[in-house]
Amino acid sequence: MTNRLIYTLLAAIAAILPASAAVRTSLGAPDLDAIRTASTDEASPYYYPTLLEKFSHNDTVMTDVEFQYFYYGALFQEDYDPYREQTDAATHVQLLPLFNKKEWSRAERRQIQAHAERCLLDIPTNLRQLTNLIYVYEQNGKVDLARIWQYKLNHLLLVIASSGNGLTPETAWVVVYPQDEYDFLNLSGITAKDQQFTPPSCDYIIVNRKTESSPEGYYFNIAELIRQYYIKHPSEADDAQLPDDAPQEQPQSTDPQQ
Repeated sequence: MTNRLIYTLLAAIAAILPASAAVRTSLGAPDLDAIRTASTDEASPYYYPTLLEKFSHNDTVMTDVEFQYFYYGALFQEDYDPYREQTDAATHVQLLPLFNKKEWSRAERRQIQAHAERCLLDIPTNLRQLTNLIYVYEQNGKVDLARIWQYKLNHLLLVIASSGNGLTPETAWVVVYPQDEYDFLNLSGITAKDQQFTPPSCDYIIVNRKTESSPEGYYFNIAELIRQYYIKHPSEADDAQLPDDAPQEQPQSTDPQQ
């Protein structure tokens, strides 16, 4: 990733750790009940397909609130499954060696862009693939497109940042997909080294500390993610013997970093 892109991404969320008061004041933790209602109401300006269409355009007209409703609205869509298999996993494995390179060849950029676009059709808010797409645009000299999609990525990161501070289960960041935990931290300049599930509904990501005063890890609230998973897979919910209002166990999933 180019130094300019890294700098812009990190600058956009530099205030996340430990506090980003401005963005939390404007957005705050998501009201998931309101988002559930609005994202499934065809008459609402926050109807998910409407926001998806706006997000897909090559412009920067979406507001902070629209980004919040769009990101969390994915939870309540019929095809949502947080532990779905990765899109075109074989291609992903094939491309892994390329992600350690500073520059990609034209052929490599075509491969990476095609794979990113396929993944984004499946999960439009895939932070990792949005980053790859931006990088391809930059290397191809499509600076305007890179800036537009960087703007969208930055706002998705700020939506997550505004949901809490990650320091306690009560102030955990709220995410929609497990891989977002790792990508959010990585794009914040933080490297994850281990993960623990903290009942009833948090992932705790242990990180490589930058300083002795830095937190040892960060909490991510996945309560609604787990709830929606068991709604789609009721037989697994029965096996887990979960109460309706409090997920107690994380479904089994593959490591999102692989």
